[in-house]
Amino acid sequence: MSSQLFDAIEFLAEEKGIEKEILIEALEAALISAYKKNFKSATNVRVELNEEKGTMKVFSRKTIVDEVEDTQQEISLSEAKQIDPNYEIDDVIEVEVTPKDFGRIAAQAAKQVVTQRVREAERGVIYSEYVDREDDVMTGIIQRKDPRFVYINLGKIEAKLAEAEQMPTEEYNIHDRIKVYVTKVENTSKGPQIYISRSHPGLLKRLFEMEVPEIYDGVVEIKSVAREAGDRSKISVYADNPDVDAVGSCVGPRGQRVQAIVDELKGEKIDIVEWDEDPVVYVSNALSPSKVIEVIVNEEEKATTVIVPDYQLSLAIGKRGQNARLAAKLTGWKIDIKSETEARNQGLLTEETDNTVEDETYSMNDNDLFE
Repeated sequence: MSSQLFDAIEFLAEEKGIEKEILIEALEAALISAYKKNFKSATNVRVELNEEKGTMKVFSRKTIVDEVEDTQQEISLSEAKQIDPNYEIDDVIEVEVTPKDFGRIAAQAAKQVVTQRVREAERGVIYSEYVDREDDVMTGIIQRKDPRFVYINLGKIEAKLAEAEQMPTEEYNIHDRIKVYVTKVENTSKGPQIYISRSHPGLLKRLFEMEVPEIYDGVVEIKSVAREAGDRSKISVYADNPDVDAVGSCVGPRGQRVQAIVDELKGEKIDIVEWDEDPVVYVSNALSPSKVIEVIVNEEEKATTVIVPDYQLSLAIGKRGQNARLAAKLTGWKIDIKSETEARNQGLLTEETDNTVEDETYSMNDNDLFE
């Protein structure tokens, strides 16, 4: 029985990628606990596993005394001298106390400890595999759903997409393949836990990195992302090389690159904006698709007053203030939008001009780019 047990441990060690010494140590601890439990022993015991001989022995530590009062804790001097004549009173001796049916106890203990260790090792392997996927995009298959979560199979683990991380305009159907953004990976007492999102701005950023080679290669840099998931997003990009069109790279031929991302996000509108260190230019770009006449900057309060043509006021503000809100989030500047007439009445704009601030932006609303 013992040799079979050692063979099984060696096989499991190779199969599950667990060090055999770890399993042996865990088995020894389990056998000690099982012995004490089955034979109601409170004494210190030691288990000796001999892999070469395929044997298991249990030794009990006993104190040598003149008169034995507790057979579990003590041994008489005469019995001790039969083992070794040099023993004296108060010496501690190890006596073999291996039970006849210890093989059965060992098998039960081995099953429990090996199962536990294998489970822990598998959890460790899964955690190690997924911990490096934080802030990355993974593709999974929807397994099931309930009112609170959508459960997505990511291969070796099932992740829960919480209601707060779902896109409000999106339907989740069983067996659908879906891309999710991994926000956090934790190793808990219940095993590895993966937190995922479909609404996180990081999803949009990663999708652009996957779709646009210039971003992946570092030629074009994503500076900022502002997102209202399922409805509209803005992303600012920049290329240090003046010969590289950052916005055009993200749009792709006939808008193919950005369209692939829009399709993945189920029609979410995306404005691609060129980043600029000049807040006048950057804020103007961020308010795409509206045109801007002038931007007045207050550096101390990091605030701007943006003047737009009268007919573009509602477009600049956007539905329920969305365009202005996203632009402010994207740039990090407060934005107060005024119509040209209002600005003139307040003395903010005195010169007659038809010029607007030149911008470099792309919006899914710019239908002429697809013609």
